[in-house]
Amino acid sequence: MRATAEALPEGIDDLITWYQDNARDLPWRRAEFHERYGAWGVLVSEFMLQQTPVNRVIPHLAAWLDRWATPAALAAASPAEVVHQWASLGYPRRALWLHGAASRIVAEHEGQTPRDVDALLALPGIGDYTARAVAVFAFGDHHPVVDTNTRRVLARAMHGQPQPAPPSRRDLDDMRALLPEDVGDSAIVNAAMMELGATLCTARAPRCASCPLAAQCAWRAAGYPAGEDRRRKQAAYEGSDRQTRGAILRALRGAVDHALPAELTIADWPRPEQRDRAIDSLIADGLIEADEGMLRLPH
Repeated sequence: MRATAEALPEGIDDLITWYQDNARDLPWRRAEFHERYGAWGVLVSEFMLQQTPVNRVIPHLAAWLDRWATPAALAAASPAEVVHQWASLGYPRRALWLHGAASRIVAEHEGQTPRDVDALLALPGIGDYTARAVAVFAFGDHHPVVDTNTRRVLARAMHGQPQPAPPSRRDLDDMRALLPEDVGDSAIVNAAMMELGATLCTARAPRCASCPLAAQCAWRAAGYPAGEDRRRKQAAYEGSDRQTRGAILRALRGAVDHALPAELTIADWPRPEQRDRAIDSLIADGLIEADEGMLRLPH
């Protein structure tokens, strides 16, 4: 069963009202945040929110922007400072990509975060979602913005499926069809769909009785049919190469001058071959450097 976009206008009005009454008070949604940091603050928040929960991002974002409130400030920092400041946010390559994006913004955009989606996509570490999110939430432009939570709401409300199919251009087409013409309302709808998926239309315990789209939801109307869960399962962190890489970076962040002899860097790791593989991968990613038997954060 499928609900068309034309069947949802009343639900969209309800969605806007629900969001205005129930949206979480997050730093990047506040007027003072935009006044202080502008589009750069939105871009940094979106980098940090990639694969990291909101509650972990908030303190790191505040510390980061207190230190580097503009692209020029971050571009002037060393890669070692950037990786150290990223701390425990995970997926630390994002820190180097953000540093690279800041350098490109300074070199190619006179230090101002670009507004154009294609210009944003040309920056390191920025994919389709992040580019559209910055264009919409920082500049108020009219684009569909689709994250994992939005895709789940679309799958249920429009397609009657409990979980979304793999990402495709159809997601953007579906979302575009739901956006009001008014750019202010369209930005709210983009944010509201993400908020709905994050707080009510969750993957495992949807709270349908409180959902503003319940009356128009194709999945609910069909009696909540079960379907194949095609979400990609993340490998366990404990004992993984990701855990090993994190341990190496923590050791270097805590060391004098962010450097240690290679043989003493997590020397007691239970799997030496995993430790060596992790060191090699961190060097390949540019997250650490090796020189004359020493490992250090990048200069």
